[in-house]
Amino acid sequence: MTLVKELKVKKQPKQGMLDNVLKQFNTAADLVNLNPNIKKILEVTNNELIIHFPVRMDNGNVEIFKGYRVQHNNALGPYKGGLRYHPTIDIDSVKALAMWMTWKTSLAGLPYGGAKGGIQMDPSKYSTSELERITRRFTYALGENIGPEHDIPAPDVNTNAQTMAWIADTYMSTKAPSERSKNQHVVTGKPIGSGGLEGRDRATGYGVYLTIKFWAKNKKIDLKNKTFIVQGFGNVGYWAAHFLELEGAKMIGIQDAFGSIVNKNGLPVELLFEYTKTNKGSIIDYPNSSAILKEDFFSLDCDICIPAALGNQITEENAHQIKAFLVAEGANGPTTVEAEKILLERGIEVIPDILCNSGGVIGSYFEWLQNRNGELWELDEILVKLEKKLNEVFKKVLQASESKGIDLRSSAYFIAIERIEKAYIQRGIFP
Repeated sequence: MTLVKELKVKKQPKQGMLDNVLKQFNTAADLVNLNPNIKKILEVTNNELIIHFPVRMDNGNVEIFKGYRVQHNNALGPYKGGLRYHPTIDIDSVKALAMWMTWKTSLAGLPYGGAKGGIQMDPSKYSTSELERITRRFTYALGENIGPEHDIPAPDVNTNAQTMAWIADTYMSTKAPSERSKNQHVVTGKPIGSGGLEGRDRATGYGVYLTIKFWAKNKKIDLKNKTFIVQGFGNVGYWAAHFLELEGAKMIGIQDAFGSIVNKNGLPVELLFEYTKTNKGSIIDYPNSSAILKEDFFSLDCDICIPAALGNQITEENAHQIKAFLVAEGANGPTTVEAEKILLERGIEVIPDILCNSGGVIGSYFEWLQNRNGELWELDEILVKLEKKLNEVFKKVLQASESKGIDLRSSAYFIAIERIEKAYIQRGIFP
């Protein structure tokens, strides 16, 4: 009985996420005056895969795991999207995330469609060798549902370069020896020594920082001495904070899965990051900081708020508390439709996730090209390419927003959906 109650509690936000992305899509579809036949195609997913697979644990026992891969749309190219390992993941949340990837890749002008996947599990409860076996068995179970020209996974919540290396090695091992090297780009986000891209680790967070910088420049706002708070101190949150601090901004609050801390005089990003390495990944009890309640985090007095954790964090219940003048979405779907309405009415601008955190998938595209063409790119070259690409996309979104008198999210969706619609109109629908 207890288990059933727990599952019910966890299920609500997941359903909300799918509901959220569909509301965003429908609003944008009306703006674009989207062809109703194409709308029917885009509001559903192409393929939904649920896999149950066994893995032997270190103690000899076998556990059954539940994995997902949802492929939303591939009108513009191969499916692309991350894999997350999280206990709250389910089919609805994966469908929502796959849809967001479609809009994100389209907006960025990449030759990709949208997908997402993962395993319903808490990776902190498993040893490294168990995680390797779980990952390899999941990859084998996915089989031909992924592939370098078909569906290309990448890291997401609780997965990293090591996870991608295991997937690539497992997938390549299923091919004939003469074909293995041709399949290295089956995943992106790999370690540098295994075909990875220099700077891919920071691409998403760097992109969050860049979009804030572009926005501030357009508003003639100097980021120096501006204060910011970050929810989530993983890969995205850390790198976004790192680059903002280099710009002269000051992090005054941070929240992770363990708790929330604040220091009005500033929390040094690098020192805090080093501290988490010796504190089981947690920010808790960092010297010269005060702990605050989780529900008080978004009410902190700051200039910029960066939700970089999970979806549905800024809701109509807490949107009134936000004091920042800008919300930059480092996570996927952190703001509900109802919450965004409140924020916009209060004069708070939102840089939408499909623009703000698209640096990751742009970096993934660079890695995919590098592997495909047998090239090696330098870090400086990559960061320049990333900034150039994001600046182009940001300008398009800003221009559409100003010319049509719509908010940034509506503008981003407008551009993304229009591009996909054009592809369908040009190609037609088989048969």
